[in-house]
Amino acid sequence: MSDRTALVIGNSAYPKDSALRNPTNDARDLAKALKRFGFTTSVVTDGTIAEMENSLASFKKRLSNAKVGLLFFAGHGIQMKGDNYLIAIDTKTSDEAAARHSSLPLNQVIETMEDTPTDTNIIILDACRNNPFERAWTRSLTPRGLAPVNAPKGTLIAYATSPGQVAFDGDGINGAYTTALLQHMDAVDCSIEIMLKRVRNTLSASTHGKQISWEHTSLSMEFFFNRSVGVRIDLYADSALRDKFFVLDLKKTSHRVIEGLKSHDWYTQNPALDAFTEAQMAKTTVDSLFVVGRNVYQAACGGSISAHRFIERFASLASDLPLEKWRALLDGMLFEVFFDSHGEIRKELKNDRFEEVFKLQQFPSLTGSFDFISECVIPFSDRFHVQLGRNRQVALDVVTQSSANDAFVEKVLLAGKDIFWVKGDYKEEVDWDITDRMRTKARRDFEQELATGLTLPMHLLRVSYPKLPNVPGSLKVPWGWTVEVKPQK
Repeated sequence: MSDRTALVIGNSAYPKDSALRNPTNDARDLAKALKRFGFTTSVVTDGTIAEMENSLASFKKRLSNAKVGLLFFAGHGIQMKGDNYLIAIDTKTSDEAAARHSSLPLNQVIETMEDTPTDTNIIILDACRNNPFERAWTRSLTPRGLAPVNAPKGTLIAYATSPGQVAFDGDGINGAYTTALLQHMDAVDCSIEIMLKRVRNTLSASTHGKQISWEHTSLSMEFFFNRSVGVRIDLYADSALRDKFFVLDLKKTSHRVIEGLKSHDWYTQNPALDAFTEAQMAKTTVDSLFVVGRNVYQAACGGSISAHRFIERFASLASDLPLEKWRALLDGMLFEVFFDSHGEIRKELKNDRFEEVFKLQQFPSLTGSFDFISECVIPFSDRFHVQLGRNRQVALDVVTQSSANDAFVEKVLLAGKDIFWVKGDYKEEVDWDITDRMRTKARRDFEQELATGLTLPMHLLRVSYPKLPNVPGSLKVPWGWTVEVKPQK
């Protein structure tokens, strides 16, 4: 379970003239971003007061097991009698008293988060719009915007605009403040305080100085939305994680092995690796072994027989090496699948030998390395349908249409969601009614490609064919099909 949890609320469907265009979009887009940063997130859109209160109660339970809590609200927020309130879509607006008793007090949110063992609490409010109800109230006009609130220790409260001022709903699909927030929150190794200063500058520029965001903070610890892998993973030096900058010292045996593996020449790669003995491995530093592991996987992808055998026999090798030594080798191999020489997540995974290295997950003694790679890819979870590195079986249902002796793949369902689609280069040319635009795929190959698309080893994949009691040896699929996560537009 993640040690970061969030509640995201976006209310747009207010009655009559008080409706807003962007908050539900703000909530959905921010929730996607938070997922990338390792937050377990619940989303409420167009919430009634009962739904907002219930979601806050559930949020409090999750906070009891979290280190970081975050609440985001987009919608109408107003101050009444000096206190701030988050307005539900069914808040009673006949008068101010009715509105106070049918909306969510900001103080209740703050107290809920304060009364938990979290180290860091963050409240972000894109909710400082004009009070749309005051014309219906008989009392004097309420103050503009939200009132300033002191943040308890360990809490940061971020407002879309300065106290007493109002925010803009935005010209695009997001509010002006949320647009700036989404632009900057993925900055690598940028503290939240610096990130919010960048948001303030961008917001001011986009609104010609009419909207200036504001924060009150009492954080006692540094917080970063997006940490680079070199900062998050402290088992290895940055030069090993970004091995482009790993300097070879050819006086060292392990460095000569690395040089040989980098040669892209089988006649150099194979003898270099074959000569690397267990005794030498045991004397090698973990950083050097990590880089050896990366280059073993790279060489295996290039067709090196010795590198292939190294992976194939790794479980036996690991039993004869100290824990930290074999861990470094396997961590390096797994890391190479997902990360490039700059330590950045690959645009296209290096999955040529993915199945071979992930077969090692079946050995209980080697699970530590798979926990390691799972931790490495947490910020990129939106790139994958399943949580990587976890030894959990995934079930797919393949829905087909039959025609004569052929079975055409129509859908691939993961937890009821269809993840089967055709890539753009092929999409316009595929006609599901024209069989010559399809290709025949052996069932075993089809299922292997399903596993590859999910970044999942075959031993963790279970495939069912609900419409096919007798599954044929081959299936019909369109050119360009995939079950990878669709890239965001």
